[in-house]
Amino acid sequence: MDQLREGKAVSRRYRNRRIGEFLKELDLTEGRATGIPKILGGIKANGSPPPEFETDEDRLTFLIRFPVHPDTPEESKLGAESRAESEEQLRERVLSFLAEGQLGKGEIALKLGRQTVSGALNRLIRQLLEEGVIEMTIPEKPNSRLQKYRLTTG
Repeated sequence: MDQLREGKAVSRRYRNRRIGEFLKELDLTEGRATGIPKILGGIKANGSPPPEFETDEDRLTFLIRFPVHPDTPEESKLGAESRAESEEQLRERVLSFLAEGQLGKGEIALKLGRQTVSGALNRLIRQLLEEGVIEMTIPEKPNSRLQKYRLTTG
């Protein structure tokens, strides 16, 4: 992992070398092993703490943790308690919107003041469906662009 921190590529084992070479020839990628060194350079220039790297034994997957910059205001640091509170607030807002009538994910996002559907909203919709709190208006076509959601009657 020290080599990653120094901006050097560590693993030359590619999952599919042919696809990588093909994308490089089409100028759809910059090259091999250039992304992480650029990220590390940006982090260093920003004065942020170095990231922490974890990888599996076969070095097929990795996880990077980016610590919060030391100058980040306390109110901007979102801890687990605040995150749970925010998830509960999101849940209450979405349910209040659906109490007014059926809506699609995009419509819910707009009511939340967002341009796009976030991962948090997708997770919440999935959770509410699993709990039976809401239902799809077109259950036979769950991925339909016309899909909307409504509160269940039971």
